[in-house]
Amino acid sequence: MLLPLLACNSDVPVAASVDLPSKKMRLTITRVATHPFLARYNLRLTVNGPGDCFAEATLFPDTGHVSRRNLYVTPTGLLYVVGQFDARVVDGARCSITLAEFRHLDRDVTFLGTFDDQEQGQWTFVPAAQRRELPFEKL
Repeated sequence: MLLPLLACNSDVPVAASVDLPSKKMRLTITRVATHPFLARYNLRLTVNGPGDCFAEATLFPDTGHVSRRNLYVTPTGLLYVVGQFDARVVDGARCSITLAEFRHLDRDVTFLGTFDDQEQGQWTFVPAAQRRELPFEKL
C-alpha cells in the first residue's frame, strides 16, 4: 500500500519581505528547506537600500521551529533582526549587516513586526499592527 506524502517540504526558496519607506529600505528573509519532512531551514537576510545599497547575510539555520525573526528599530535608526539564537544589526547608512551579541543590543527599541509562519504555514512578514511581539522561549 502506498501512502501519499501530504507534508513534504520543498527546497524551493520562499521569501518574505517588508518595505520600510521611511528608511527607503526593503528587508527580505529567504527560507529554504533542508529536510523533506522535518521543519529544518536555511535562512538568508537581504537588504536593499538607497542608491546601490545591497547587503546579504546568512542567518543561523532553523533546526526545528525557530525560523521566526523579530524586527526592531532603534532611536538612532539601526534595525535589529533578532532570532532565537542570533541577532543582526542592519545599518542603512553604511549598507551593512553585522552579527551582534544580545547583551550589546540597545533595549530602547520599537517592535516593527516579525518574519514568521502564518497559521497555514506560509512564510511571511507580519507587521506589529497585526500581531503583538512574541517573546522567544528558552530552550
